Amino acid sequence: MTLDALLRRASERLLKAGSPSPRLDAEVLWMHASGRDRTWLYTWGDRRWGGRTWEDRAGDETPCERFQLARFDALIAARVQGMPVAYLTGEREFWGLRLATSRETLIPRPDTETLVEAALERAGAPAGQLLDMGTGTGAVALAFASERPGWRVDGVDVRPEAVALARQNAAALEIHNARFTQSDWFGALESEAPPHFELIVANPPYIAESDPHLALGDVRFEPRSALVAADDGRADLRYLIDHAGPFLADDGWLLLEHGHTQAAGVRALLDRAGYTQVASVCDLGGHERVSLGRWLAG
Repeated sequence: MTLDALLRRASERLLKAGSPSPRLDAEVLWMHASGRDRTWLYTWGDRRWGGRTWEDRAGDETPCERFQLARFDALIAARVQGMPVAYLTGEREFWGLRLATSRETLIPRPDTETLVEAALERAGAPAGQLLDMGTGTGAVALAFASERPGWRVDGVDVRPEAVALARQNAAALEIHNARFTQSDWFGALESEAPPHFELIVANPPYIAESDPHLALGDVRFEPRSALVAADDGRADLRYLIDHAGPFLADDGWLLLEHGHTQAAGVRALLDRAGYTQVASVCDLGGHERVSLGRWLAG
């Protein structure tokens, strides 16, 4: 069969299994299995791989091709069971950066680029300090640092595996103005005179324990501690709002990603805590995804 036919069969399997992007998943997994890029895939789509059907491919493939096909089959089988593509390939693109991923961290998502955009819009000075809370893969911190090389960017996470992964991503991308530290929220920053950040950003856990979406899609395989918060998903958002002030510079901004139904509640918490210029920003889908406020010290 041709490579196009191989991908078509894989896409059909993934579609039946409920993948929201079956063809894209098949292409990404084939590129990972074969070590080829998308240009090669599109150029050689009519190349024959031997065999007659998906189930019977014993033909004139080379040993290397047989290995690639077996690896591809295994990846498709895992994806059929729901395993996220980012965990199968060990990487995900975010803000044009190729990031290593692991099952110890959330998978960076396009909606979170809204948080990066909002932070960049409020980073007009050539130099400053940004703190990324619960950094995970380091996606937000590294995206911001890549755009603002004059800024110092700190990322913290309570999980040592996440800190190690974020450091690995920074080294691989050669981004030198970002550093990562293990900390339970602001805990590691409280032992010294707190630095004053112009920007504090976070994509904290904000899903309620009872949310039915936890049983669907990729989130089934992601670390629950990075997804779920107490008080119907509001606990960590409230904690950050109540404790960020002493770490913010005068006129500094706190920016928080949240669920698309939580914006009004987060704005109310920001207002109550004394933040000014409180507002929300919509993602590409038109949902209020990030809420923010400005802190007036003293």
